[in-house]
Amino acid sequence: MPTATLSTQLVASAVCPPGRSKLDLYDTAIPGFILEVRPSGGKTYHLRYRDQYGKQRQYKIGDAASINFSKARDMAQRVRSRVVGGDSPMDERRAQRTVPTLSEFIRDVYMPHIRAHRRNFQSTVSFIRHHIEPRFGARRLDEITPKMITEAHDELKLKGYALATANKMPILFSIFYNLGKKMKVQGASTNPAQSLKLFQLNNNRERYLSAEEVQRLRSVLEECPYEQMRTIVPLLLMLGCRKRELLEARWEHIDLERRVWHIPMSKSGRARNVPLSSSAIEVFRSLERREGCPYVVPNPATLKPWGNLHHQWDAIRRRAGLDGVRIHDLRHSFASNLVNSGRSIYEVGRLLGHSQVKTTQRYAHLSDTVLMSAMEEAANAVAPVGG
Repeated sequence: MPTATLSTQLVASAVCPPGRSKLDLYDTAIPGFILEVRPSGGKTYHLRYRDQYGKQRQYKIGDAASINFSKARDMAQRVRSRVVGGDSPMDERRAQRTVPTLSEFIRDVYMPHIRAHRRNFQSTVSFIRHHIEPRFGARRLDEITPKMITEAHDELKLKGYALATANKMPILFSIFYNLGKKMKVQGASTNPAQSLKLFQLNNNRERYLSAEEVQRLRSVLEECPYEQMRTIVPLLLMLGCRKRELLEARWEHIDLERRVWHIPMSKSGRARNVPLSSSAIEVFRSLERREGCPYVVPNPATLKPWGNLHHQWDAIRRRAGLDGVRIHDLRHSFASNLVNSGRSIYEVGRLLGHSQVKTTQRYAHLSDTVLMSAMEEAANAVAPVGG
């Protein structure tokens, strides 16, 4: 074990003796600091140490042609101080190399998790594929910063996505890292989305389409290039169902003879039956049943349920002059029409699939015209005779 006081001059002049595969020169000043000299003339700095279990490890500091002696010596001292403190730099470096990219984490950890623990996740998968993986998929977990996520979050809002949709960005990242930490995935010990603020939602806002707006929407749909939207939008208006319920509807659950659509599992966690109007039955009977495809309104390209309809709906609503109207507002409009026609909150709740009456209250909106009509009737009942 040749020892020497390593210096810039010694590093430059050191050569490997003939017949040797390499020469290791151990520094006398820093324990374990080594200059490896090879027959080819190549030279590399290492630090040799024993880990907490007494096993000898060798940490590569760098090539002598790329790192000058002073810098290599400083690095060796820093690594040596960490070893004395109980760290194992080799294990840390090896662990760092095993940090997965976000796409690898989603594929190997997140997707198996949601398949096992969630009933409906198609929309989440679509959001990940459209908004997260293209931007972050190639980055390793420990490379993603709060600033990166915040910028992506803000951009979704600026592009016109609903605030609830934009909020999926930090929410999903928080879920990724919490799951990663629980599963002890390398690089997930720190959650970059933990302190990020969500956009404040006005979930109690009431937006209902008027008869004139519905007519404008229908006119645009007649010339709409998106074939399936000419079916999806009218059915949402007719049935008041949730978008995901319709997109995942299967023919086996549509009984046109009994005039009922059976939804095996809804957002409320219960199965329910939706009665079908004559107009809805007419639409269902007009639809093509694709061989080998069980879905009522599938994506024609994949014959699977649509994951995201944002671009199609955005184009339609803008052309119809309905900027800001969400596709979920079609469900609001269905509920409003029921209330305005005199149906009880109980009936509305049953048709919407709510498990609690208080959930239905936000849909119990009466139009100004109906309220004015009620006021006129009340006033007429007490008006003076001949007044």
